[in-house]
Amino acid sequence: MGKQPKHAISPTRSEDYPEWYQQVIKASDMAERSPVRGCMVIKPWGYALWENIMQAMDAMFKETGVKNAYFPLFIPLSFMQKEAEHVEGFAKECAVVTHHRLEKNSQGELVPAGRLTEPLVVRPTSETIIADAFAKWIGSYRDLPIVLNQWGNVVRWEMRTRIFLRTSEFLWQEGHTAHANREEAWERTLLMLDIYARLAEEYLAMPVIKGHKTAAERFPGAVDTICIEAMMQDRKALQAGTSHFLGQNFARASQIKFQSAEEKEEYVWTTSWGASTRLIGGVIMTHGDDDGIIMPPRAASAHVVLLPIFKKEDERQAVMAYTESLARELKARTYHGRAVTVEVDPRDIGGARGWEWIKKGIPLRAEIGSREIKENTVFLGRRDTPHQQRVSLKREAFVAEIPGILDEIQNNLFARALAFRTENTVTIDDRGEFYDYFTPRNLEKPEIHGGFALSGWCGDPACEAKIKEDLTVTIRCVPFEPLGGAGRCIRCGKPGQHRVVFAKAY
Repeated sequence: MGKQPKHAISPTRSEDYPEWYQQVIKASDMAERSPVRGCMVIKPWGYALWENIMQAMDAMFKETGVKNAYFPLFIPLSFMQKEAEHVEGFAKECAVVTHHRLEKNSQGELVPAGRLTEPLVVRPTSETIIADAFAKWIGSYRDLPIVLNQWGNVVRWEMRTRIFLRTSEFLWQEGHTAHANREEAWERTLLMLDIYARLAEEYLAMPVIKGHKTAAERFPGAVDTICIEAMMQDRKALQAGTSHFLGQNFARASQIKFQSAEEKEEYVWTTSWGASTRLIGGVIMTHGDDDGIIMPPRAASAHVVLLPIFKKEDERQAVMAYTESLARELKARTYHGRAVTVEVDPRDIGGARGWEWIKKGIPLRAEIGSREIKENTVFLGRRDTPHQQRVSLKREAFVAEIPGILDEIQNNLFARALAFRTENTVTIDDRGEFYDYFTPRNLEKPEIHGGFALSGWCGDPACEAKIKEDLTVTIRCVPFEPLGGAGRCIRCGKPGQHRVVFAKAY
């Protein structure tokens, strides 16, 4: 019997998936828990990934006429109360500021003082305060459309947190638009979801399904919420981006009116849309293996690390000169609109150095020693190959071919993720089979079971709620593209209105 392969991450995915996820983040040095409960510190390697995601999204946004702005972190409580469904949806997650200074009490302890006349909510989302601004800015149809985005942070006081996936404070972008008519607003809602899908698939190598949320899963106050859903390796769904058609709900609540070309006073039509640092969690859980994260090259924190190796001190100068000149040549190359990003790691820590970069998920590792200098080569390892296989490659070929090699890795990751989703997506029309599909086979490992079930739904919220109660399974979306006939409702047996995607979710 052969040796079992050694893995850098313990436990492995099959042993304890939630703990594997936490250990990957720790081993990759991407983030850590902060002293504030439920919050995180994003370290440089993790933040570089987020920066690349931001830059890709920002460029795609601006291609469609989006302009960036910024709005306050604090929202007057009265603003949140304007839209009843909105405040109800976020009430339990709101952090509230009630005082504006600290004073020492008689025991010398700092205590809150200076109670505010009106409490301030630390923004969980910005629809209400932006609606207030729109009401001031818009007077005529000539002021429309307004198409804005802001990059920032929000606070949602989560009870159960997990780094990147669900934290009390997280980074995101939120777009907000105002339009003169329903058609234009709906077109913008669809357009932004297409951008999220393009980001997920083309940059993060994460296959997604586009569709509508049910009323139970809809953004509070929206007329319609559309989303992209991805499958993680524990076969749970991750909502990776949402776009909301708000109709005239927030316009009526905040009195956002305009004078039409026909000189009639009308309410504007608004949208909002957002994606957050949970995309980083999605990258980890879509592509990671038992050696750590695997970063898709188009978004990776860096593309290649050069590892100079010198067994004797008198070799150092020649090896470092070769390494540094190679780094300059690589940095002169471009890959999907940005310069190839090169890390040089000259630390003398033996084999641990290579494993550090494997755990960090960098797409390419190039070792350089006296043999490579003599033969004018690099000893190259690709992060997407099994057991970290390495090959010798001529230096000139490596420099010339690096964009193509990176694209091979990118395409390989997407194909692998798509094959996994296909393998774990099933059409189920029998209720007993459906319940069995989402029931843990191994009670010691209840996290890994099921997948995406494509089943009929009659449209009754009661059936949706009962399935959620019984199985903690939700309708992830009603897909834009039909996935077969609607059949019969998987819960009640009545004729189905849709065939929907059921799954457990983050």
